[in-house]
Amino acid sequence: MESVLTVESRLVEVLAAARRRSRVRTQQYEQLWEALSRMALGGKMIRPRLLIDAHEDLGGTAAQAAMDAAGAMQLLHIGLIIHDDVIDNDTVRRGEMNITGQFSSEAMLLGATSAAAQTWGISSSLLAGDLMLNEAQSLLARLELDAPRRLAVLDIYDETIAESVAGEQSDVWLSLHLDEADSGDVLTMIGCKTAAYSFEAPLAIAAVLAGSDASLVERLRAIGRRIGIVYQLRDDVLGVFGDEQETGKSVLGDLREGKETLLINTARAHPAWSQVAHLFGDRGLDAEGGLRLRQAIEESGARAYVESMIAEHCKTIAGLIAEAELPQALAGRLADLTSACSLRCA
Repeated sequence: MESVLTVESRLVEVLAAARRRSRVRTQQYEQLWEALSRMALGGKMIRPRLLIDAHEDLGGTAAQAAMDAAGAMQLLHIGLIIHDDVIDNDTVRRGEMNITGQFSSEAMLLGATSAAAQTWGISSSLLAGDLMLNEAQSLLARLELDAPRRLAVLDIYDETIAESVAGEQSDVWLSLHLDEADSGDVLTMIGCKTAAYSFEAPLAIAAVLAGSDASLVERLRAIGRRIGIVYQLRDDVLGVFGDEQETGKSVLGDLREGKETLLINTARAHPAWSQVAHLFGDRGLDAEGGLRLRQAIEESGARAYVESMIAEHCKTIAGLIAEAELPQALAGRLADLTSACSLRCA
């Protein structure tokens, strides 16, 4: 917990400096940074914590660089989820209005039409996401490290952005249902969209900062990729079958959106799906329709299949950890993280 609080303290400094710089521009630009500051702080801080802890477990001594890199991972996360909300047409995040919702509502209160206010909100979100991605890269570019390590960290960041964008685009494409996607397509999308920046990049950057050799960096990337897939597969199950009181997320959201998860991809092959296919992706889907879809998914065996995939990936991760010859503390930490991702209920 101490490392998380320290990262938050560092982010407070970084964001406060950005807000001070914003004051020489427009009032709206300053408001954008204020909204970003609220979004960037708090939460589980999974990515920053993973980077700092892995760096320490690997015997790293670049404490300040690790702290700044951890902060960059949090800013990267914020930038990507802001853009993701725009793509998904969401106006709420963590039970509160996101930047699109906030700026749209304020514009309407000031007299803007609904359409104009929506354009303002979406535009503000897109620009806010850009600012976060730029601020994250700026932190990494200023790390007080020797040039080879700093450039290696920036290369990881560049590749992570490319992976995340490819994964996000693939997610949207799969949801159009214009061609026949298989489970491999879905798993590849998950690996790019979620795993690359959430687990793979923090572990790889931690190893680079600690001075680990290239082979260990690659082994940690492989482990991080698999952990991220487990995390997202569990998230997809919770998105349809979870307890809304625990997850804080509607079990109708993914079904209304028509999100092509491994659950849905598997259910499509079963005769039961044809009876409910017209409900999937219906923005007006009600509780009864959601129940019918969940029953069809269960009947198809899709939920059981995804659970088996989670278990299979966990087994593979255990093998990768054993083969990687990691420090005992890090091996235990990654095993615990894998278990937490596979068993979480929120």
